[in-house]
Amino acid sequence: MRDYVTKPIPAMPPPVTVVERPWGSFTQYAFNQDCTVSLMTVKPHERLSLQSHTGRAELWVVLDDGAVVQVGDQTRRCKAGDEIWIPANETHRLGCDGPGPVRVLEVAFGNWQQDDITRHEDDFNRPQSGG
Repeated sequence: MRDYVTKPIPAMPPPVTVVERPWGSFTQYAFNQDCTVSLMTVKPHERLSLQSHTGRAELWVVLDDGAVVQVGDQTRRCKAGDEIWIPANETHRLGCDGPGPVRVLEVAFGNWQQDDITRHEDDFNRPQSGG
């Protein structure tokens, strides 16, 4: 197995800070940290592969109700605002059981690359590893 660890990967989620302003607030998920931010959208009744990554940990912020998240052996239905920490090497999957698509903001810490994906299960018969 190839080692994709080229940048530090935190074992725990970095602190999330809520900053209050007169007009409301904003939430910082990665303050001046090396990370990759992606917006994932899953169609109704679809799901990603059950996968793991050697080179990154991920913080998922659920933006829409109806997300189904599996981390390890635990699966839960999530609502907008839920935050999920996925350590490096942990199996995980995102699905949608709502009538419309769900979006999840992914903040990945480490070295984000498609080559470090290991698929343990996949509904689309894609290769076990890689993008």
